[in-house]
Amino acid sequence: MSTDAMRPLSSTPSGTTARLGASLHVKGEISGNEDLHIDGSVEGLVQLEDRKLTVGASAKLTADVVAREVVVYGSVKGNLRARDRIEIKKDGSVVGDLTTARIMIEDGAYFKGSIEIDRTGAASSDNDVDKPAYTRAASGSTASHAPVTKSSL
Repeated sequence: MSTDAMRPLSSTPSGTTARLGASLHVKGEISGNEDLHIDGSVEGLVQLEDRKLTVGASAKLTADVVAREVVVYGSVKGNLRARDRIEIKKDGSVVGDLTTARIMIEDGAYFKGSIEIDRTGAASSDNDVDKPAYTRAASGSTASHAPVTKSSL
């Protein structure tokens, strides 16, 4: 029996993760309701509201991303918004602004942009997300929003 048969593939109900192969190039918008692993290149918008996006080591994204969770092994130029968390792995590179409840940037990763910690997470309404942080905090939220700017890590 192979070890792959014993290992769960993902947390999606169907047990699968959609993949965009290394030789594929997409211009436009990707949206859906399943986890996605990208190894190719994408220009535009990736919107996976309640799902996980994994940017593979060979991937090059020039795109804004909205997802529940984002893990970056490759290269992203664009803003990332994750309701749960963003991880930038050691060989990952992100140039853009991050908005998330939790962040992990490994040693050796490259990051240039700002970070907004949004502790309200799923409690934010869609309209609330578009408001500046100071108006969200003033409207009754007890969240702490702390923009941080780093050149590289």
